[in-house]
Amino acid sequence: MRLDKYLSQATGLPRSLIKRQIKCKNVEVNGQLCQDHGYKVLSDDQVSLEGNDIAPPGPKYLMLNKPAGTVCVTEDSEHPTVIDLLEQLTIRDLHPAGRLDIDTTGLVLITNDGQWSHRITSPKHQCDKVYLVSTAEPITPDYAEQFAAGITLRNEDKPTLPAELEILSDTQARITLHEGRYHQVKRMFAAMGNKVTALHREQIGNVHLDEDLEPGEYRFLTEAEAKSF
Repeated sequence: MRLDKYLSQATGLPRSLIKRQIKCKNVEVNGQLCQDHGYKVLSDDQVSLEGNDIAPPGPKYLMLNKPAGTVCVTEDSEHPTVIDLLEQLTIRDLHPAGRLDIDTTGLVLITNDGQWSHRITSPKHQCDKVYLVSTAEPITPDYAEQFAAGITLRNEDKPTLPAELEILSDTQARITLHEGRYHQVKRMFAAMGNKVTALHREQIGNVHLDEDLEPGEYRFLTEAEAKSF
């Protein structure tokens, strides 16, 4: 694909503006200045505009290691958002596929593909999510039995779907949910008389949080990861 068309489709900017950017020496290909708007972009080329890496045109799928203190929305007047952490990317219409509480850390998937995010968030798809939980009080073996049987949360009539709990220590466990109710993990432990002190999401579906990503860092999903939903 021609460089000007590639950048126009990837950013949503008019091709006339892209051509001016190329002429003004604001575009690099593989770290080298490129002023040829007819350059044929190859699949492994890295293109940047004004110092920002530009992902190829088409749907985008990313994973982010969410730090505490950020919110899973596109805009917020009081707190930094997960989208704010993608400041080096020029991609339109990105949104988080699901949410984590402001104090919860870990895996967040981000996309501009609405149908893809719907498959992750829709209750009918029962997309598994795995969390590492720390608690104020000891986690006893009966927790696993109760979670597997389903727990009726406060102000709800329908019990939770069976969940798997792996006890790792007196106050730490790994829980796998097959649904996504509001503050579900915290409310399940509260129903057992315990308080969650830290919550970290490790996995969504078959996609695991990349261990190389520091809090606030992100990467694009591999083709296999994206197609797993």
